[in-house]
Amino acid sequence: MFLLQPPEVRELETFSVMPDVFRRPAPSVWADANRGGTITDSFLEGPVFDGAGNLYVTDIPWGRIFRIDPQGMWSLVAEYDGEPNGMKFLDANTLLITDYKNGLVRLDVASGAVTPFLERRNSESFKGVNDLIFDAEGNLYFTDQGQSGLHDPSGRLYRLRPNGQLDLLLHNVPSPNGVALSPDGRVLYLAVTRGNCVWRVPLLPDGSVAKVSQFFTSYGPSGPDGLAVDAQGHVLVANPGLGHVWVLNHRAEPVQVLRGVPGSSTTNLAFGGVQRKQLFVTDSTQGRILTTTLDTPGQPIHPRKN
Repeated sequence: MFLLQPPEVRELETFSVMPDVFRRPAPSVWADANRGGTITDSFLEGPVFDGAGNLYVTDIPWGRIFRIDPQGMWSLVAEYDGEPNGMKFLDANTLLITDYKNGLVRLDVASGAVTPFLERRNSESFKGVNDLIFDAEGNLYFTDQGQSGLHDPSGRLYRLRPNGQLDLLLHNVPSPNGVALSPDGRVLYLAVTRGNCVWRVPLLPDGSVAKVSQFFTSYGPSGPDGLAVDAQGHVLVANPGLGHVWVLNHRAEPVQVLRGVPGSSTTNLAFGGVQRKQLFVTDSTQGRILTTTLDTPGQPIHPRKN
């Protein structure tokens, strides 16, 4: 990669750390398959804010959803038989969750009840759904990652329309992960973890996609995970293998590098705080939430359109 100007480097700071009472240093089926059997007391992903400024995160191996208030205090919202990952609000009281074991599920944040939303496609189970985002028209885009990779480039990208129609947009992705939309909603950015890159997916007026391209190429032991877009169209890429967040301009050039504290595994991103200029980053393996304040606010997240 050749850059005319080196990117600005900013340090991420610790906002909050999971209390010891919630940590589970024990074997899990998820860690056996995805962490080489390493004892994993938590693995945080899926950050999303409610209207009151509370941050919700998932804990994949233990099927838990946590709420973190603006002062950094943690509370357990739900625990169930699942492996939750990405989340977005359907309405003020309901989260929609991509769950590796169960497909798409709903969570009532008041009661903690988890119910099915979309478990299968044409009676076939998903490979293992990962992340999701709504557009301004209420279309839901979500990734179906499973154990795909360069050895098996069969990961999928779906669109669920408001009328219930489910469209398979891509089926050849080596580990589709985070998703984000351009400010005008005409381009979807797709993190391709095992390809160590981010794809650019044009969304055409007839509902199809074409001329999908590789927008950004990273490096290191684990590729891009969560994505976000700011109001100026910069694409933010969480790169867990490096412990960094890339901030990319329209040419996919890094203009900033947000560097995590030593040992960080930066997985997912959410904008919050005053004017949505504060970025929050899940440090998955350490059970931490990292943060920094940026110059440009985050692109607003569309709720479900009824």
